[in-house]
Amino acid sequence: MKKKIIKESSSFRDPSGQVFYQDREIYRQVNNSYKDDYDLLIKSGLYQRLVKEKLLISHQEINPKQFASRGVYKVIKPQLIPFISYPYEWCFSQLKDTALVTLKIQKIAFEYGMSLKDASAYNLQFLKGQPILIDTLSFEKHEEGKPWVAYRQFCQHFLAPLALMSLTDVRLNQLLKVYLDGLPLDLVVKLLPKKTWFNLSLLAHLHLHAKSQKHLAGKKVSLQQRRMKTGNQAFVSLINNLEATIKKLDWRETKTEWQDYYSATNYSRKAFAHKKQLVKKYLNQVKPDSVWDLGANTGEFSRLALKRRVQVMAFDFDPNTVEKNYLQVRKKKEKNLLPLLFDLTNPSPSLGWANEERKSLKERGPAAMVLALALVHHLAISNNLPLGKIAQFFHQIGKSLIIEFVPKTDSQVQRLLLNREDIFTDYTQANFEKEFKRFFTLQEKSVIKDSQRILYLMT
Repeated sequence: MKKKIIKESSSFRDPSGQVFYQDREIYRQVNNSYKDDYDLLIKSGLYQRLVKEKLLISHQEINPKQFASRGVYKVIKPQLIPFISYPYEWCFSQLKDTALVTLKIQKIAFEYGMSLKDASAYNLQFLKGQPILIDTLSFEKHEEGKPWVAYRQFCQHFLAPLALMSLTDVRLNQLLKVYLDGLPLDLVVKLLPKKTWFNLSLLAHLHLHAKSQKHLAGKKVSLQQRRMKTGNQAFVSLINNLEATIKKLDWRETKTEWQDYYSATNYSRKAFAHKKQLVKKYLNQVKPDSVWDLGANTGEFSRLALKRRVQVMAFDFDPNTVEKNYLQVRKKKEKNLLPLLFDLTNPSPSLGWANEERKSLKERGPAAMVLALALVHHLAISNNLPLGKIAQFFHQIGKSLIIEFVPKTDSQVQRLLLNREDIFTDYTQANFEKEFKRFFTLQEKSVIKDSQRILYLMT
């Protein structure tokens, strides 16, 4: 019986080849139309160099006859990415690093007579703590004098959101969730501060670029005009200028409620140490191969799971804490921890054509283990979420669960109730256990020493 082939819904736009799955393995067909460029990528040595420098995902060539598809030149089996994330889930430095990697790849490709034909942020993912290009078919032979065809896309996917995050508000990366094809430059320049008009690079790449787009909108542009010659030196200068411009954009920390969470917490040293001890114990009992830490802050408890050398996703809705966590990952060269920006009360939905191009959080799960530490009271009281709804969602995204219940008598809960009426009559330990037992089996529970909080292990 032939194994079923499942096409990847996010790659249907690429005429060069389609990504598909068979028996949980990922493959990519290379169409005959891409034959010459693929051969040049391999035979020129560009593929080997990019893989060696960990800038491009590696692959194996597979006999295409076993898939019996028409018009297929090759079938490749790329290295698998453990978790697919999207640009609107990245902090500032993650987007900046992917932008610089894209430009670095372009500069290397130019040495081998090739160029990136697109510069989509979705073509990059994080593997072992570093951004890497996953679109093997992004390259084309460079025609001398031809301008960089991916320039507009690079500005809309990378430079524009980075400029907004750096100079206006770091939260504006969420516009990428609305504009999946990149931020409209006419909108971007309206949101940027006036001082950017006096920055020559931002003036050229964003302000004047936006004016040019507006001027040409709806006008017939001849093929000859679109192929206006650009000398090789001008091509290289453009890439170098984009690189210098992005390197000058910095993350500016703004005061948020949660960035100093660990220093402002009401845990005593004894309680905090005991909580870490219990989390380690439960992790050792379950031995999960993947962990999602919900409300991870800067990753104190995420790193307990990291010591087991498993893939750990550290989700938090505060851009400052995600940024700090990622900078720590980069500094320590931690290979299996990926901090991501997530609001659990409004997690990333299914987006794109037919709601199938970008997957929701649930579609990317389930994780073997979910950590929900000091989180439930925020969801239940700050966001009015019933405990049953929380339990159901955790059941959908995780096979096992380490979860902390914080009673109303705790000072942190009292702080949440300080300026609002206590309408949360169902927020009790008894009801918490009742609702979660509908979806999980309670394996173990322990009162955290020197506190009233309770830590549970559920499967």
